[in-house]
Amino acid sequence: MIDELVPSGRPRVLVVGGKLKHVRKARELGLDVVHVQFPNEYDRGHWPYVDQALLLDYGDIDRLLPLVRALHAAYPFQAAVSLSELGLLPTARINEALGLPGESVETVELLLDKWRMRRQLAAKDLSPVASAVGRSGQDIREFVKTHGLPIIVKPVRESGSLGVFRIRDQADVDVVADRYRSLDDVQWTASDLAFADSFHDFLMEEFLDGPEISVETLSFDGRHVIVAVTDKEVGGTGFVEIGHSQPSGLSAETLGEVRQLVTDFLDAVGLRNGPGHTEVKLTSRGPRIVESHNRIGGDRINELAEIAYGVDMERYALGVGFGLVEPLTTSPEPRGGAAVRFITPEAGRVVEVTGVEEVRADPAYVDLQLDVKPGDDVPPLTWNEDKVGHVIARGATAAEAIANGKRLAAAIHVRTEPVP
Repeated sequence: MIDELVPSGRPRVLVVGGKLKHVRKARELGLDVVHVQFPNEYDRGHWPYVDQALLLDYGDIDRLLPLVRALHAAYPFQAAVSLSELGLLPTARINEALGLPGESVETVELLLDKWRMRRQLAAKDLSPVASAVGRSGQDIREFVKTHGLPIIVKPVRESGSLGVFRIRDQADVDVVADRYRSLDDVQWTASDLAFADSFHDFLMEEFLDGPEISVETLSFDGRHVIVAVTDKEVGGTGFVEIGHSQPSGLSAETLGEVRQLVTDFLDAVGLRNGPGHTEVKLTSRGPRIVESHNRIGGDRINELAEIAYGVDMERYALGVGFGLVEPLTTSPEPRGGAAVRFITPEAGRVVEVTGVEEVRADPAYVDLQLDVKPGDDVPPLTWNEDKVGHVIARGATAAEAIANGKRLAAAIHVRTEPVP
């Protein structure tokens, strides 16, 4: 536990990146907040919850660390925390540089770098998956020659289904290699990519058959607690998630295998404290790790856990190290069902949006977010950022929540027409 207090009498936390709700929750827990954020993602809405702010591209570690040292000297904080993908490595480097508690740089790097993760698992004889790093169509052909088809090509780093391709036959090889290399020419913003060199190399993996789930965990000094298992539905290219639900409908036997695999995996990468979001494929050869992150899952998974289990993992991530939240001792029991359904209209220009008020009046409604209006363009569904909104629904069971979510999402009509 952390017992050093700042002069105000309240412990102080440095929150790197994330959303407005994260600094709000930190303040509600009784923490003073120092916030590091991109300038364009900070506004007056943050003011009631933030004591000091450092506004910069926090992915620039060489620029970030000297400024954080100076800020720490003036306004000492007891830990740095991040609940966003882009903030995980900067946060680990801050804690390491200042001698503060937190996940090691080594563990965070293992989770961010999928090739390093695969080699670590191979060394531990855990979740075997054939994989290699490549840079060309020839590299893909050599991998296919050894491991057969289909295979997956994806960034060594990054998340959110960005740049993930499935190669089904030989004709796809050069097409996918060219499409992957073309991602390097896209004008990405600092908040889009965790690493500027994301598309120089790619990871080739054997295709893992079967449905995908994710396992949501909280760890306390190396003791891992499964909070929830999330069932998923994918669409678009086959890798973009269009629906989630909790609690899982898997059999007790399968859930037991998954729980053991994930806790062994978290031990293997050295995760000691805080949240984990681990994606797992239920293959014909047993469950296999896809990837993992030392953060809470995106796509409103935390909201589902709050509804289904009464656990706000964000509050745990922010407050447990300060003794403000009691650690979980066992996995929580479900209180009901929760589901999120993403709104994915046809690509084109939006000409009409209807159904919003009707959905908000529905008894099963929990939350609705819609990010487009008439005149906006909807891109083809290729990665998570292409989704234009979501509906969260509740139910007595997961099956009922899923049905409610689909019904409410279908009631939102986003009509598009081809862009001239």
